Amino acid sequence: MKDFWDKRKIFVTGGNGFIGTWLVKQLVEKNAEVHCLVMETNKDNLFNKFSLDRKTHLIFGDMLDKELINLTLNKNNIEFIFHLAAQPLVQIAMKNPYETIKNNIFGTLNILECSRLNSNIKSIVIASSDKAYGSSNKLPYDETFPLKGEYPYDVSKSCTDLVSQAYAKTYNLPLGITRFSNVYGGGDLNFDRIIPETIKHLLFDEEIIIRSDGKFLREFFYVKDAANAYLTLAENVISQKLMGEAFNFGTDEKYMILDLVNKMVKISGKKNAKIKILNIAKAEIRDQFLSSKKAKDLLDWMPKYNIEEGLKETFNWYKDHFKK
Repeated sequence: MKDFWDKRKIFVTGGNGFIGTWLVKQLVEKNAEVHCLVMETNKDNLFNKFSLDRKTHLIFGDMLDKELINLTLNKNNIEFIFHLAAQPLVQIAMKNPYETIKNNIFGTLNILECSRLNSNIKSIVIASSDKAYGSSNKLPYDETFPLKGEYPYDVSKSCTDLVSQAYAKTYNLPLGITRFSNVYGGGDLNFDRIIPETIKHLLFDEEIIIRSDGKFLREFFYVKDAANAYLTLAENVISQKLMGEAFNFGTDEKYMILDLVNKMVKISGKKNAKIKILNIAKAEIRDQFLSSKKAKDLLDWMPKYNIEEGLKETFNWYKDHFKK
């Protein structure tokens, strides 16, 4: 919507994270007044490289600090909330399930409770995940499927999703929930993820490592499209009076991990790159991909990037990043 975000007062948790940075960048470009809850800042991260530390209001603290969140919403007359903060890494969740589950569930609960008590809030977007669905014999996942995560990270997302739905239904909170497929793009420095890890290996002429058997099916969603999806949903929460509605967002395209790696090899031009398949992946669902039909039909939303376009931009971002 043209000028919709102009001078809007926005609160973003996890705003200096990988996806949060691209969302905040779009909000700043649309002249919104953005307040970001952050644990710390790093001069070398993408958030600072975009000068967003100087273009936003930074609130240093923890999403488990309910009083800080409540104070922030009231003091700054916040109208819109994007709750992205979470412990997002599956492998860390396996090693430290208690902290992952505590942060992801109670952090969301604090946002919901403070929003319930604040009459100024016009729209809330809660970041869930395709992992919230757990495993299923039927694919692609659609929003009618039950949420039944099995592993620590997945369960934390199933719970945050259900708690958000409960608050929306019980208290009429203007709230929408996103369930993204695997988001990738420039600025993701978590190199245990397949796309940044593979690109790093290619740029340094290293052997490419695949921890699974290479045949897992996954869907990959470019970060600029993800940021746009957040904005689209927040706008529609108001216009369509959505209360706890969840939406899948992705490309409706699925790829075997080995095929994805070969796409990156082709983009790099390094035809002699070596690939090693370890086949040691544990506690991961074999095949996962979404149907984004609901978002397309109800929100008139479509991704702008296909996998080749997104991977090319992403490869070039890392190429520039490692030159410095």
